[in-house]
Formats: sequence, C-alpha cells, structure tokens
Amino acid sequence: MGFPGLQQVLNKYIWGMKRILLFGAGKSATVLIDYLKKTASENHWEVTVADSHLETVLLKTGGHPSLIPLQINITDEARRKELIAKADIVISMMPPALHYLVALDCIAFKKHLLTASYIDENIRQLANSIRDKGIFFLCEMGLDPGIDHMSAMKLVEGVKAKGGMINLFKSHCGGLVAPESDDNPWHYKISWNPASVALAGKAGAVYKENNEIKKIAYHDVFKDHGKVDVPKMGMYEWYANRDSLSYLSLYGMEATATFMRTTLRAQGFCNGWQQVIELKLTNEEKIYQSDGLSVADFFLQHFEKNNFSQVLDLINSNPLLQKQFECLGLNDHTTIINKGLCSAADVLQFLLETKLPLRPTDKDMIIMLHEIEYSINGRSSKISSSLVVKGEDNLRTAMAKTVGLPLGIAAKLILEGKINETGLHIPVMASIYEPVLKELEENGIVFEETEE
Repeated sequence: MGFPGLQQVLNKYIWGMKRILLFGAGKSATVLIDYLKKTASENHWEVTVADSHLETVLLKTGGHPSLIPLQINITDEARRKELIAKADIVISMMPPALHYLVALDCIAFKKHLLTASYIDENIRQLANSIRDKGIFFLCEMGLDPGIDHMSAMKLVEGVKAKGGMINLFKSHCGGLVAPESDDNPWHYKISWNPASVALAGKAGAVYKENNEIKKIAYHDVFKDHGKVDVPKMGMYEWYANRDSLSYLSLYGMEATATFMRTTLRAQGFCNGWQQVIELKLTNEEKIYQSDGLSVADFFLQHFEKNNFSQVLDLINSNPLLQKQFECLGLNDHTTIINKGLCSAADVLQFLLETKLPLRPTDKDMIIMLHEIEYSINGRSSKISSSLVVKGEDNLRTAMAKTVGLPLGIAAKLILEGKINETGLHIPVMASIYEPVLKELEENGIVFEETEE
C-alpha cells in the first residue's frame, strides 16, 4: 500500500511530474478529461480540472487520483493566476471571449496554452509577446477548426509533393445526429454549445469560387447553401463557414481558384433555419419578459411584433417547415420559458436545449469531407477524404471526442518534447499534424480516401 503521500513525492522528485491545467469541463471536455486520466496515470502527471460547476467537474473527474477537481470563477483574477503559475501547460475550454484572460496570465507566467477556438483579434495582437516569451500558443486545435486543418494539410502537402497544382479545395464539416437517433424534422440535435448553434452564421461568410471573391451577409448565409454527396452517407447540405480567405496563405494555396470551408447539415435544415432568421428569432436585443410566457405565446408575440405574416404564411404552406416550427414549439402552450428579460436569441437557445436535446442514449455524429481537384502536366485528378465518427451516448459524444482528443494529444506531445514550437500557431505545420493525426488514428479517428 505504501506510505501516505509517498506517491506524490515519487511523482515530483523521481518522475519529474508535469502539471496540466484544464479550464472548462462542459459538453466538449468529457473525452478530453478521459484522455488526461489515462495520460496522467501513464506519465505520473497531475491534472487540475477547473470549472464554475463543481458537480460537473466531480462527475467527469470521477475521483481519479491524478486529477484535482476545482470550482473557479474564471474572472477571479487572483485564483486564476495562482493556478496558471503552478501549471506547465494550460488548456482552455472556456467560452472564446474568456480565452484572453487566460492568455494574458499564460504570457505573464510563461506557460504554453492550447484552445479549440478560432484565433480572434485580441489573441492575434498578443503574437509578439508570445514569441518574445518563447512559449507556444496552439489555437484552433479541436475538430473544426482543428482536425480539418491537420487532415487537409496532409492532403495538400501530398499533392504538392507530386508536383500537383490544386485548382479546387472544399472542406465540409458538420456536427449532426446519428441516423439511429434521428427522430425530428430538423434532423439535428444539440451536441455542443447551444448558444453557438443559435447564432451560427452571424459573422457572415467569405470564400473564393472560380477566382471570384464571394462575400455573403448573414441574412443570406443559409439561403446560399449547396449540396454535397458524402461517401457512404448520402446527400447533405452545406453553408459557407466564416472567413475562408484567411486560410489561403496559411494553407499555401493563394493560387487556388476555388477555396471554401463549409458547415454540413441534413437536407431541409438550411431552408428551415433561413425562416428562423427571417423571423428575427436570432435577434439579440433584450426585448422580452419571458416569465410566465409559454413558447406558443412567445411565437405569437414575436410574429406580431415583427409583422412577418408572409413568413408565417410560407411556414404554413410548406409541410416540412410547418413540422420544423411545430417541433420548436409553435403550438406549445405548456412549456413556460421563465428566463426573465431576454432576447429572441436567448429564447431560441432555450428552445434548442428543450426541444432538440441529445437524450441519454442518443448518439451524435461527426462528418468531415475534403474535396480537392488538382492537375499534373495537364491531367486532372480529384481526391475525396471523408471522416465519420459516432458518439457512444449523450456524454461521450462524437463532438467531445473529436474536439477533445486533439487538445489532449497535443498537450502530451508538448510535455514529452515531441512538439517543439514557439509563438502563436494553428496546426498547419507537419511537426504538429503528423504526430497528432497518427495518434488520432490509434483512437479510431480515421479518414477514408478515394482518388479518381
């Protein structure tokens, strides 16, 4: 059995114990925490998991001897600094707006930082400080962004190595519901941050098509959708995802005629969500007192306030749209919102959480598809590379697996000295994506490629 505290002494002084600090234990962190349990045990490391909801942390850490569960308000500066100062590497799974607070402390204490979020302008402005401190910030290290970057760059570099000129690049990815758990007219269930789902597309989109730059306003993002045939899965809809152009130079594809990153949804989703936007259900102004208000009453008040009778007429004339809005609660007089003074977008988030949840035995599904067309000496070829991952249940989801594992693997490789980078980066370098993709394959995240 040994003496009390002996293992901690061995860890620190014999094994050279490393410390990982994870902020956030929400929906996408479950599989990451499982991976950190295994990694900590194998390497005699210590992992601190900190979140504002202690019950969530305790549930997911499960009393593991190498994991320390903590409750923290991330805005508690003194406590946040204390935890970061003791860590060797920090992983932030907090909402994107809060990464900046963590980043500033990581710079102050010279700690590496990993996130799954897009690099925003606040983080980008820290690039010189990160470089000067000799530390490594790895962002966009989840699914999309993350696995999409790594798998795409492996393909792109493979084509370039053969002397190929890439003419078309399309990268599609969607967090969906598995067919066996698909039982609603949206063919969708919430497997990640519902607020992000409610506000999807708000940033608009910009991409390159046939050497023409296309800028799509939010109001037209879902209207301007297309379709793609996913190998072994069938047809899906896509809508353009944010700013594709910012990745042209990062991927080394400035000369590519068509370059586009998209989000996948089931057929019929985009038209339905377009009507959600038309009805201003994603409006973020604080305009409703929702206490005591049923979902049906909210819809009635909202329709009257926005005077969108023509959209309501369209819904009533289209059987699928009618089913989709009835699913959201168009005629639900029993569900009471009780969210106080809130916006239409807040109510929409409530409806998504209430009407489209992953039930305990439900399975979600991740689909990713890369399409590349290239030419060598006048001969054209096309590569399709697809990934399908299904979750186990509503806790260990495909989303949690594909977002969490890249972060955990990268953290381990950095601490083992197998990734040696400094500065602010996303995972488009071979030194990162080659070892990470290799271990992802060992964990069942495997792409299938076809070339014609």
